[in-house]
Amino acid sequence: MNRFSDPYRHQVRRAFDRAAPTYGSAAHVQGAAAQRLLDFSRQHPLPDTVRRVLDAGCGTGLARPALSERFPQAQCVALDFSAAMLAHVARSACAPSLVCADIERLPLKDASIDFYWSSLAFQWCSPETALKETFRVLAPGGAARIATLGTRTLHELRDAFGKVDDGVHVLDFMPPEHWLDVSRNAGFAVQSHLRETLFDFAADLRALLGNIKAIGARAVASPQRRFIGRKGWQTLQSTYEAFRRPDGALPATYDLILLALRKPK
Repeated sequence: MNRFSDPYRHQVRRAFDRAAPTYGSAAHVQGAAAQRLLDFSRQHPLPDTVRRVLDAGCGTGLARPALSERFPQAQCVALDFSAAMLAHVARSACAPSLVCADIERLPLKDASIDFYWSSLAFQWCSPETALKETFRVLAPGGAARIATLGTRTLHELRDAFGKVDDGVHVLDFMPPEHWLDVSRNAGFAVQSHLRETLFDFAADLRALLGNIKAIGARAVASPQRRFIGRKGWQTLQSTYEAFRRPDGALPATYDLILLALRKPK
């Protein structure tokens, strides 16, 4: 099954629906990524007038307070393809306009958005499709700020699974160069880009995988994933131990890519 196919994306949607109740307590990396993207956004010029803001792939609304503070007079549209995630946003004070939809198929008019924000959603999408849609809905002169994940994301888990079998258990993520090429091909001017490293930590591998499941990223595994059995699990655990830090924590790496894009006037 192609990871960008509709059946697979339906699996991803169901995973996020199931994770909605636990997302807020486990989304440490997601919160840190949103803050990094906010800091990064402040370093680059914005459109002269921002009347409408889109939070694309909003999850439970982690970025909502910051976006409201940054654009107090703008209409904010919170969009996610998980209805359960959006239900959490709806319960917040001063809830924005809510749209349940896929960022690859935005139900928005051409040139209707002035500022496009997306934090850790694009890695689930076809870069070409998602960025073409981003370009379509942005008004001329509009800006996009996007955080996604690069090739070293969960490299520890990928390496450890490599000692278990020859199956593909962790998704392949795109390098920054690919995101930059696709952005330019979609018509964007790249204002800037940045690559940073974030970590999640846990006492053991089972807890780390529990964190991944709690944020809905159980679909981080390939559609061709295999069950590894008890012996495979023991091998996985013992191999992952090589990554344990001196302070005793077991890390999971997230390779953060930040993009500042502008649609030409």
